[in-house]
Amino acid sequence: MSAAATNIEHHRKSFLIPTVTKQCWGFMIGSAFFALGSAPGLSDSLGTAGANLLFFVGAWFFTTAGLIQLFLSGAIAVPVSYAPGRMVRAEWLAAATQSFGTLMFNVSTTAALYAKSISAQEHFVWNPDAGGSVAFLVSGVLAFIAYARVARLWDIGRAAWWSVLINFIGCVAFGVSAVGAYILPSGSAISGSLANSGTFIGAICFLLASLVVLPQWNRSKDRHARAGGGFSPVIQ
Repeated sequence: MSAAATNIEHHRKSFLIPTVTKQCWGFMIGSAFFALGSAPGLSDSLGTAGANLLFFVGAWFFTTAGLIQLFLSGAIAVPVSYAPGRMVRAEWLAAATQSFGTLMFNVSTTAALYAKSISAQEHFVWNPDAGGSVAFLVSGVLAFIAYARVARLWDIGRAAWWSVLINFIGCVAFGVSAVGAYILPSGSAISGSLANSGTFIGAICFLLASLVVLPQWNRSKDRHARAGGGFSPVIQ
């Protein structure tokens, strides 16, 4: 096999290997699409069809990142000294719940491209969207539990803690968005502005939550600190 063919094969295999970097970029790119689709002013210019298309694309990046996160979360359960002898790990449960939420967003964003009737919007758009938002809220709480088991519940000196906190704020914002998007019998939402604002804030939070723990970002800060940049590297 030639060197070029070997290099191509290496990159092909590397592309399929789940990594934290790919997870972070998946969430950041997906968040960027959601932020663009709900950005104040821009969402009006895009119109409903344009915004829904951006949400549809962003949801696929969310789902990919969520599956990578689930794969990297480790074993489902660990042995314990009390009945029933094994306990589900909070880290895995948080990742699994969030991954389920991303799948619900896939359903809702896909349905939003085609749903025309009030009934279709309620059953195939709002219901899975609300389910995904609840799953994200649960995963946000579980993430705090998982972090507290390996570190401290209040740990502002570490990037990972800030990532968990910002992620939780984003989960709350998505929940608020789902409330605002509830379909009334008239066919209109309770509050379109609340739905858009919640989505935009949540998307920005998810982007930042991944950015602060992006491996390349932390390595860059580490190099800067060693060069006398004036701040300490973040240790995860």
